[in-house]
Amino acid sequence: MNWLTRVRNSLPFQSKRETNDNLWVKCPNCQEMLFAKEYEENQQVCMRCDHHGRIGADERLKQLLDIGFDMLEQPEVQEDPLKFKDSKKYTERLKQARAKNPHRDAFSVGSGQIEGRDAVVGVQDFGFMGGSMGMAVGTAFCAGAERALTRKCAYIVVTAAGGARMQEGILSLMQMPKATVMTRRLHEAGLPYIVVLTDPTTGGVTASYAMLGDIHIAEPGALIGFAGQRVIQDTIREQLPEGFQRAEYLRKHGMVDMVVHRHELRDTLANLLDFLQGEPKGEKAA
Repeated sequence: MNWLTRVRNSLPFQSKRETNDNLWVKCPNCQEMLFAKEYEENQQVCMRCDHHGRIGADERLKQLLDIGFDMLEQPEVQEDPLKFKDSKKYTERLKQARAKNPHRDAFSVGSGQIEGRDAVVGVQDFGFMGGSMGMAVGTAFCAGAERALTRKCAYIVVTAAGGARMQEGILSLMQMPKATVMTRRLHEAGLPYIVVLTDPTTGGVTASYAMLGDIHIAEPGALIGFAGQRVIQDTIREQLPEGFQRAEYLRKHGMVDMVVHRHELRDTLANLLDFLQGEPKGEKAA
């Protein structure tokens, strides 16, 4: 052992890997190294290129809802009804996903207020099996809609998904009409249903509740679509335009109502609730 090794081992240095993981994050867009604390304080938006990073359900709910909101208990559904197995058993994939996530599945619901306006907010977490829509997601979505109907307030859903969960087969696809029925019930009750589209929102989620809102808001640069760009190009035999399926392109062509920066999303939602439901009354409004 040489003198350099002895000195290095005697000092309380962290390993390079541990230091990078704890202190720095790399922006997936511009590849710049960002100080993790500053990145988190900036709501996980890159300070250099303004790329909107993906965030979990708990963080999203904290950003949107006032302090003191309630979390709805995630409904229990039959797991692995098809006894599905690919390279791994479906039960093993669920176990691995839950070990990395504080929630049992990809859809979480918070009930509270946004700057004093009553609202129920459902959040889809791409970090849980790509936010895929299975029975648990569909049931949780409907539970959130039921809470909004009970409270007679707006239902806001933040989407992020790769599509239906293939391990549940036709049962995952049945969540599309089930969720569609709940959006219809909200409409009949005269309650606002607002969708916030984040990166990525694709597949069966886009084909159902993600595009049935009264108002559609998208985060900048979010990928939004049903099938992938390469699949569409191979089908229609044409080259698609630059930025196809991105939030700004869809806003320009009328599929999204507005593109809103994450820092402005909370205020934008509060203003929309004022417009759709009327201003809050009482002490909280004052």
